[in-house]
Amino acid sequence: MIVSASSEFVALCREQLTLLATGLGASLSVVYLTQELAEVSPHEGEAQLIPVAVYPETAVVGLEHQIALPSVNRYLLNPSSEVISSHSNQTSTNQERENHRECLMGSDQIVLPLVHEDVMMGLLVTGREDRAWKQSERTQIENVAQSLAIACIMDRRRAWLASQLHQHQIMQEKQLDLMDNLLHQFRNPLTALRTFGKLLTKRLLPKDTNREVALSIVRESDRLKELLQKFDEAIDLTPEDLFPAKLLPENQVEVEATVEENKPLLLLNGAEQESYNFDLNEVLQPLLISAKAIAQERSLELITEIDNTLCLVRGNPQALREVLSNIIDNALKYTPAGGKILIESIKDKESFIGIAISDNGPGIPQKDLDHLGERGYRGVQAETEIPGSGLGLAIAKQLIEQMQGEMEVFSPATRFGMNNSADASGTTFIVRLPEAKSGLKVKG
Repeated sequence: MIVSASSEFVALCREQLTLLATGLGASLSVVYLTQELAEVSPHEGEAQLIPVAVYPETAVVGLEHQIALPSVNRYLLNPSSEVISSHSNQTSTNQERENHRECLMGSDQIVLPLVHEDVMMGLLVTGREDRAWKQSERTQIENVAQSLAIACIMDRRRAWLASQLHQHQIMQEKQLDLMDNLLHQFRNPLTALRTFGKLLTKRLLPKDTNREVALSIVRESDRLKELLQKFDEAIDLTPEDLFPAKLLPENQVEVEATVEENKPLLLLNGAEQESYNFDLNEVLQPLLISAKAIAQERSLELITEIDNTLCLVRGNPQALREVLSNIIDNALKYTPAGGKILIESIKDKESFIGIAISDNGPGIPQKDLDHLGERGYRGVQAETEIPGSGLGLAIAKQLIEQMQGEMEVFSPATRFGMNNSADASGTTFIVRLPEAKSGLKVKG
């Protein structure tokens, strides 16, 4: 991998080389940067010198021609890794460098290392053919080399900071995605909790002492819903909202973070990635209880047709709970009052057991079907007043893929005896998991 030098550093090098030509009469000057060869081992490693600035710019230079580079000690071409244990060792090292610098400075050509804090970063090579260098001129060239060394280390530190900023931005995007997922998953149990509280208040007499407890459940659920909305608003804030004034110079390097596609989905505790045999009904039955209560509250008819012989699957119950909860919640949310929802177990594909969730709601337009599962995509539903984040199906799709399962969507619905007539409507989601492998114990 070649060391990168910013355009600003290269421009500075060119300006300094121009000053050497106009001020001191240098006929040819080159700035090299070092780059360790990735193919060699640390014991054999030597540096490669790469020219980054040449004066005049029309000159063609390299390590093998036009400028005869003297032999350079290895310590100059690699960062120092040896710890100096005594003052005598420090004195000896400094003396070696001074002696070596003297032999690098010839009568008509000067080769100076760009060294900062015991790290060799490159070389400054300059020469002229008409006369030898005076001592005062050599001092000026040494000052130029020292300035370039400091500029080089600052440029590399800038590149390192830019890389760190890039990584930090990627981590922030991952954290925001995780927060989006957790908040979305929080909505379903909160909706169920609030519905249970409202049902209790209707069933308890006004003088019943427990009625206040039920009212408190509804009240606190409403409070949690408000806090959830505030979380959503905070996550949606842009950097411009947080920092409206641009504090950095306009030429400051800006790094765009890009989070890789298909990254592993993080949920509550990472246990959702473990797969084993389990009873499908253990996941489905609690969800059906909640769904029936919500359907009753919203004047919907919920029909269940569960075959108890189709119960053993392989996957993760926590992950499947999130998948089915999101799909059932969508059916309850988008089916208008008086509508029907059918939840059934099916065996329509070899080696898989499926759960089909169908409704006779408005259905999904064909143009939106291809985008289902994309994070944040709501399609035509974004034009309605029904709240949503476009994350539920994205979470469901990824979790199903992690469990080696399948998810299919049909609109119009394939259940309720509907056909492909013009007035057909509704949506059917089919979630399939692999059948439980024989010989493996069911984890309960």
